[in-house]
Amino acid sequence: MIVVTGATGNVGRALVHRLLAAGRPVRALTRDPQRAALPAGAEVVRFQPDDPAALFGGATALFLYAQAGTADLLEAARAHGVRHVVLLSSGIIQEGADETHPIHVMHATVEQRIRDSGLDWTFLRPNAFATNALQWAAPQVRAGNTVRGIFAGALSAPIHEDDIAAVAERVLLDGGHEGAAHRLTGPAATTNAEQVAAIGAAVGRELTFVETDPREAGPELFPHVPPHMLERLLRTFEQTVGVPPEITDGVERITGTPARTFAQWAQDHVEDFGGKA
Repeated sequence: MIVVTGATGNVGRALVHRLLAAGRPVRALTRDPQRAALPAGAEVVRFQPDDPAALFGGATALFLYAQAGTADLLEAARAHGVRHVVLLSSGIIQEGADETHPIHVMHATVEQRIRDSGLDWTFLRPNAFATNALQWAAPQVRAGNTVRGIFAGALSAPIHEDDIAAVAERVLLDGGHEGAAHRLTGPAATTNAEQVAAIGAAVGRELTFVETDPREAGPELFPHVPPHMLERLLRTFEQTVGVPPEITDGVERITGTPARTFAQWAQDHVEDFGGKA
């Protein structure tokens, strides 16, 4: 049995589908099972950390989101038979990184808890997620042909969430990845303005990117980012303007399949932007 936390998140949901397709039993943890809309083959369980037997009984492996990675949860997982934890960490953790950055602090703290837990571990450290575009671009694309955004020339190599899930699947099923930290990216650099152009091509409309003041647009474009994190996040974005991003071969090396481009991701999500599949 493989336990998947964050099973209704972008990566977790894709991983649940992949593991079931591979014929593996999956226990999908979610805070609202009634609204999870997960495949019938998954054992959907309410995420209640105070009932660890229901979460981990019979399980041998755990896919973990950082937000769920408390010391108590890890202890409970180990006590109930889990031996290997695969953490969805962050590419912000690297040599020379700003260790005071809130995102770094959160993920580095959980990584250390896992090292201290006595469990075998593998860390997945993706950089920019392609799905971030759903947050700031999708509502605007559904409403019209103008997309307001910040830092038109900011460069990243966004990774498809299913490519992360594909790596997690192999790590969980193949073995041999214990003690490894895999850095994951998409296959090519793209600017924010180029991302909007790719979304336009997917939906069959010419979209116009309008660069706006990040101090004014930030709270509007990233409403789910806590205020204490938003300022640091905006500064991080600003530092990527014109700077080539890290690009790794992690996805292809581990899965045998090349990472998908942002344009491919946009095609896969065309309905989220108001287009027709």
